[in-house]
Amino acid sequence: MLNLASILENSARAVPDRTAVVLGVQRLTYAELDTAARRVANLLRSRGIEPGDKVALSCPNLPWFPIVYYGILKAGAVVVPLNVLLKGREIAYHLADSEAKAYFCFEGSAELPLGQEGWSGFGETPGCENFFLMTAAPTENSPITGAETLTAALAGQSADFDTLATEPGDTAVILYTSGTTGRPKGAELTHSNVMLNMLTCHKLLGEVEHDVHLITLPLFHSFGQVVQMHAGLASRATLVLLPRFDARSALTLMQRHAVTFFAGVPTMYWALLEADAADVDLPQIAKNLRIAGSGAAALPVEIHRRFGERFGVTILEGYGLSETSPVATFAPRGEEVRPGSIGRPVWGVEVDLIAEDWTPVKGPDAVGEIVVRGHNIMKGYYNRPEATAEVMRNGWFRTGDLARRDTDGWYYIVDRAKDLIIRGGFNVYPREIEEVLLTHPAVSMVAVIGVPHERHGEEIKACVVLAPGAALSEEELIAWCKEEMAGYKYPRLVEFLDVLPTNATGKILKRELQDTHGDSLSRAVTPTGDTGTAEAAAIEGAR
Repeated sequence: MLNLASILENSARAVPDRTAVVLGVQRLTYAELDTAARRVANLLRSRGIEPGDKVALSCPNLPWFPIVYYGILKAGAVVVPLNVLLKGREIAYHLADSEAKAYFCFEGSAELPLGQEGWSGFGETPGCENFFLMTAAPTENSPITGAETLTAALAGQSADFDTLATEPGDTAVILYTSGTTGRPKGAELTHSNVMLNMLTCHKLLGEVEHDVHLITLPLFHSFGQVVQMHAGLASRATLVLLPRFDARSALTLMQRHAVTFFAGVPTMYWALLEADAADVDLPQIAKNLRIAGSGAAALPVEIHRRFGERFGVTILEGYGLSETSPVATFAPRGEEVRPGSIGRPVWGVEVDLIAEDWTPVKGPDAVGEIVVRGHNIMKGYYNRPEATAEVMRNGWFRTGDLARRDTDGWYYIVDRAKDLIIRGGFNVYPREIEEVLLTHPAVSMVAVIGVPHERHGEEIKACVVLAPGAALSEEELIAWCKEEMAGYKYPRLVEFLDVLPTNATGKILKRELQDTHGDSLSRAVTPTGDTGTAEAAAIEGAR
């Protein structure tokens, strides 16, 4: 038997009274967290959820997330975490594609009506039979007509539950990723994949008697989920949750809770350095901080330098994808950092560079596509054998990212294959955006590209050819996109063109668009309230 739920259970037996999760004034001990997860497992069993069934979860960084996540695992089911910024039509797609039998969704807020979007998506998915609405405050009265609150559903559920036995090769979680083309695909990660990657994090970052993590990375993403939630709870750490990243709030929490472990994307480190720190004790924060890790995009050398000077900690960079559980390479702790490098392959993992035809790329500083093989590689894309075959060969997974390797075996990302855009640490896939834009009656043709942005790394821009006789403003199209797409996906920049450049076969030349039209950041139109997440509140009813 190897069930990821043992991560929580082992710590609950060892340190039952230690604080496991903190949100504002709310604290859950390890015993309380495990008890709440057992009640969720009993709920799922009572509703007919069988081992191997898929159960979706939409929740920001709140105690509900680990409670429900580990409850699903205890029941022997498969967790399908969803991005909290998805809209109803996107949620419906994910529920149907994963064949989810149940769906836990947080109610959200006025700025981000996650519950209403989730209820809408659930209503469009006949195969998903159970909907549980997680609320900020415990209540049996649902704010959404017809939806059952999780508080009501848990009433009377026993806290006695024996975790179902699962095999190491059984699927534990399905993480959705789009690759560079097409609709999102579900990467199946096994209990073994995630467990070994979590243990690898311990080898990389070391263990102390009592770490305190500040979790600002979204837990629905593999980075925060494995490197902090799983690895943190396995090492008996305390997890301080921040539902929406704000630099001043992060610094305040780091001081208040004596945070020792922080992980983030480059934009977060930039914000921490730019924040007004007049009300916090930076020397005290620096004294407590043991580990600072970064991923998702290359970290500028200047941020490396400034953060080290201010906080006394060298940021360690790594690389990985949802398909690699996620960590594949990391900067070795104790060795001098090489800014711009993603480090070396982690324990038990091989990394190499290949040409397009899979032949190895040799020689110092030669550029090739990164391929990875090891205990961290996914089973495959759920129900997509052809898509899996495109990226897998003899255990090797091709990432689509281009890199070079120095003579010491350190890797450096030099480009992203095809057209992938990374905005603020989130992967954005142009074709998916283009397909939605083409449903607008005024849009005839469109190409979506990424353009440089000081804070987000890249910004999303739509180059649009209007239908004959159509009248549409930039502001109107952006507002429409905001209603149809998740907050991290929709274009903030729109430029209307008479024609899109193409080659002889009719393929749109996006590189030419980027070279010619990629510098108009001043024309960005950003409606207010576009990236909010739900306000945090106590969830006492989960205990």
